[in-house]
Amino acid sequence: MSKPNPPLGAFAAWAMRCALLAALSVAPFSARAEAARADPIDTAMQNCSARADRSSTPGQVQCIEAARDAWQQAIDAAMRSIAASAPDDQKRGWAQSQGRWLAWRKEEQALLRAVFATTRGSSYSITEANVLLQSVRDRALALRHVASRFAPVASTVGASAPLGASPASAPAPGASTAADAPAVSSPAATRAQSEDARAHDERLRPCNVDGACEHAQFDLRRYERSLRDKLPVRARSTLVRAQRAWWSYFDATSLLGTEAERADLIGERVATIKRLSETVGSD
Repeated sequence: MSKPNPPLGAFAAWAMRCALLAALSVAPFSARAEAARADPIDTAMQNCSARADRSSTPGQVQCIEAARDAWQQAIDAAMRSIAASAPDDQKRGWAQSQGRWLAWRKEEQALLRAVFATTRGSSYSITEANVLLQSVRDRALALRHVASRFAPVASTVGASAPLGASPASAPAPGASTAADAPAVSSPAATRAQSEDARAHDERLRPCNVDGACEHAQFDLRRYERSLRDKLPVRARSTLVRAQRAWWSYFDATSLLGTEAERADLIGERVATIKRLSETVGSD
């Protein structure tokens, strides 16, 4: 019996999210920072990149790596907040998710080395640094959102300090900053929080009956095949290991979120794999 077509609304929502993620993945990092300039880390990244003494390729890479370190600190702060405030089952779930994320990141770095070894031109070191940065930034933003759901009333997870700031000047975990979500004491914030909580209480449908999830997985498999075909034969095993580790991370993480977050998680991976498939062998 043929499978029913997924609802048009679900597909449209997935298509819009995937298009946005794909656009972010191929845009210069400065454009992504511009789109989120309110965050101190993005602002500092933009300012660093504009400095005359960072105009060279190594200088730009240094700015990106400093931003990646700052986003990693944001991840650590969010995880501390989750450990302090979340229910025990959520603590265990997010601790497992983080462990699998770290395992995937190790395999991902090997995949990126294999992909960018096929390119020519020093500018691709900037592209590689950006790809490494993006996954850390995505994870930090996701964990900030998770931590804000469990934070005490009228408290949010603080944004990381700008690049170059001393640890003493960084906001303490749980501190409110301009980059944070609104304090939950306001009516709008309270309503948004309750709607978000309800969304997380809803039971996840299987992916094959969720149009956004099913189409996202289809696109991921398609771009994965494209990347595999373009990689040198000796490098294809790095893709297999990276994808196996990513799916392990996905399996642990998707159960903790909503259907929309599950589709977005796959969409982030689609954007990365698509970008890598378009980069292999470039001059």
